Amino acid sequence: MKDVYLFSGFLGSGKTTLLKGMITQMKDKGLKPAVFMNELGKMNMDSDSVENGVPLKEILDGCICCSGSEKSEAQIQTLLAEEDFDVLLIETTGAAHPVEALDAIFSPLFADQLNFKGIVTVADSKRWMDRNSLSPQIRSLFLEQIRHADLILANKMDLLTDGEQGTVVYEIQSLNPTAQIIQTVHAKVPFSALDKMTPSRSEDVTKTPVSKLNLNAKVLQFDAPVQREKFEDWLRALPDTVFRIKGYVPLEGDKYPHAFQFAYGMAQWLPEYIKMQNQIVVIGEGLEGVELP
Repeated sequence: MKDVYLFSGFLGSGKTTLLKGMITQMKDKGLKPAVFMNELGKMNMDSDSVENGVPLKEILDGCICCSGSEKSEAQIQTLLAEEDFDVLLIETTGAAHPVEALDAIFSPLFADQLNFKGIVTVADSKRWMDRNSLSPQIRSLFLEQIRHADLILANKMDLLTDGEQGTVVYEIQSLNPTAQIIQTVHAKVPFSALDKMTPSRSEDVTKTPVSKLNLNAKVLQFDAPVQREKFEDWLRALPDTVFRIKGYVPLEGDKYPHAFQFAYGMAQWLPEYIKMQNQIVVIGEGLEGVELP
């Protein structure tokens, strides 16, 4: 039996950071992890963060849940047949309902080979404070991801005051009284917290398919390097309905593009030392008018 963990959480909450941390910790304990990722869009920037030598399967431009469950089953079945691993880590797209995503795990094709340990939801504490500014459908998904978790990481606690931290934990615990809540920064949590998880049996779920969220992804390609200041001006002018941006941005004066992440109004730049595709993926609602500067 191979243990399975499902990582859930809204766009930009810190799921991929959690994934990378768990891979490292599991390897340190002599475990062999495998990863299954799902991304809303035709390309997956997050898969670049998975170390070489870690078995990886992914689904692009679709959902691990609902209509995409058959593809997911096929990918997981291929992992089980072709790869040697001890633990399967599943990272869902931020637009996925966590309980719907379980359909693929509980396939009759291989259910007897997998030991589902539970849903880990990474909750963006700053976004929780401002959740009422989200559209009703998006807010509903955000809450559902927390409501059905077995373990909740109240992440980005360093961005809140002590009083706000207490409010977030109290309110999230009220929404999901049975889950353990761990306050985190950069989604840092010991593997032991996951290892002792036991999944709760969720009641009937009010499903919120991606198709009803008006959430989509848009790939923007760079024809030439850009000025960082001009690009950041463009970021500040984006509508609030842009939830997440990730990709590789070519900057004037630099030989290689920078790995770029944007969530909740905050940008992160990391230098790259190899040639990457000069493009970014924008995820949000109403992206028709979003174009590069």
